[in-house]
Amino acid sequence: MNRALATGPRDSPEPAFRLHEVRQERSGKLLLDGLTLDLPRGGFTALIGPSGAGKTSLLRLLNRLDDPVSGTVEFLGQPLTEVPVRALRRRVGFVFQAPVMFAGTVRANLGVAQRLGDAAEPLADGEVARLLELVELDAGFADRIAADLSGGEKQRVALARALVTQPEVLLLDEPTAALDPEVADRLVHTLAHLRETTGLTMIVVTHRLREARVAATWVVMLEAGRVVEAGEATQVMQRPAQPRTREFLAAGEDH
Repeated sequence: MNRALATGPRDSPEPAFRLHEVRQERSGKLLLDGLTLDLPRGGFTALIGPSGAGKTSLLRLLNRLDDPVSGTVEFLGQPLTEVPVRALRRRVGFVFQAPVMFAGTVRANLGVAQRLGDAAEPLADGEVARLLELVELDAGFADRIAADLSGGEKQRVALARALVTQPEVLLLDEPTAALDPEVADRLVHTLAHLRETTGLTMIVVTHRLREARVAATWVVMLEAGRVVEAGEATQVMQRPAQPRTREFLAAGEDH
């Protein structure tokens, strides 16, 4: 398993995901309200907005952790429901806010993800080292006990684990929320570098507007389950067209 990450062309005219009139509910509460949106391929999309805007609900639809109650979601032009779930989750990885480490070493944690890819043989040392290098960890981390790592190191291992199946898209749900600002900044730098060097499509929920300004190529502002504004990151973050976006950005990062 020494292939490069399976990535799509940069700036492809075909979106990674296309959502049309998507409605999502949970326990009678409306989470997404007729959401129509294209998410570009090959970019770093930041999903921003106040708490309860529907950011995580949207993210969870994209590799079918949840399904909408109505509307359609397409992945690279194909209805998401037509892609077998196991195959979809190899192609669309997910990194959660709180990284879960399995028992044993970092190498063993990477092996858990390899089994999702139906690999017959364990990861070779060179492949383990390559994955760790991608997330800017030294190869020596392979034999460290995962549970003993710092929060930032665990999140990098979770990121490396998500890369094992060579996904085309990586979904990240507030990956820096539990990290102190300096560690968070370093992780965002790693994510941006990874996208720039591999062309991997990233879709990231963040409440830290600095992260969207530093790393994003595309920004989607959500509120009450609807799109307020979406566009090139520079445009949305510096010259937003919608008054609500301007108000949200002016209020700062504590959302």
